[in-house]
Amino acid sequence: MRDCRLYRYFSGTAFAVALLLATSCRPSYEVAKVEGKLLPVDSTWDAVPQSEALALLAPYKTHVDSIMQEVIGTSAMPMDRYRPESPLSNLVADVLRESATQALGRPADMGLVNIGGIRNVLPQGPLTTAHIYEILPFENSLCVLTLDGATLHELLENIAARGGEGVSGVRLEISGDGKLLRATIGGKPVDEARTYTVATLDYLAEGNDGMCALPKASDRQCPPGATLRGLFMDYVKRQTAEGRPLRAQVEGRIVMRK
Repeated sequence: MRDCRLYRYFSGTAFAVALLLATSCRPSYEVAKVEGKLLPVDSTWDAVPQSEALALLAPYKTHVDSIMQEVIGTSAMPMDRYRPESPLSNLVADVLRESATQALGRPADMGLVNIGGIRNVLPQGPLTTAHIYEILPFENSLCVLTLDGATLHELLENIAARGGEGVSGVRLEISGDGKLLRATIGGKPVDEARTYTVATLDYLAEGNDGMCALPKASDRQCPPGATLRGLFMDYVKRQTAEGRPLRAQVEGRIVMRK
């Protein structure tokens, strides 16, 4: 029989089973019992930090903290995200819509961001780089899509079915059961005979989060390197350079009728 050695045993995980089955020894052993339990990964593990790990990470942490704690702007109010409409989702959708200028030479007709992609509240007061990363942690990027009027109407129905998302340039009335009751874009009803531009995220452009109409776009422009987080960061810095704190409010972009 060849020597069969298990150099490390991971108790309570499926890895132990896989490792035992994968050994090159003859089938002289079999698994008789596997036990496991859930271990909460929380602040209790900080009670006895590993000094060697802390020493290894210290120079990197110092560098990262110097970047993440930099104050890049200020907000005049706290902003949360929620359906059907919220201050923060309005602001992010506005930034997307304006950012389409780099692809179109003008703002898009509509901006769209999913509420689920905004992961934290924007606080009142000084804003740091870390705040922006907490709010927009994903690498989602700007995509500017061209839709005919019928497809745009379908997109607005998708938004109504979700109970609302972050929008700019449109106004919707939706029912409590997710039906689109009324819609305007640029202050006018949707014209099925013309085309419209929608500034959104590559994630949504693929039809995710129920945005089934977006993959039907007749044209798609995704400027390289235009992440939503980067675009929002640039917007905050521009506002700061002009001496303006961030402001946004609920203004009737999406109204739910009981």
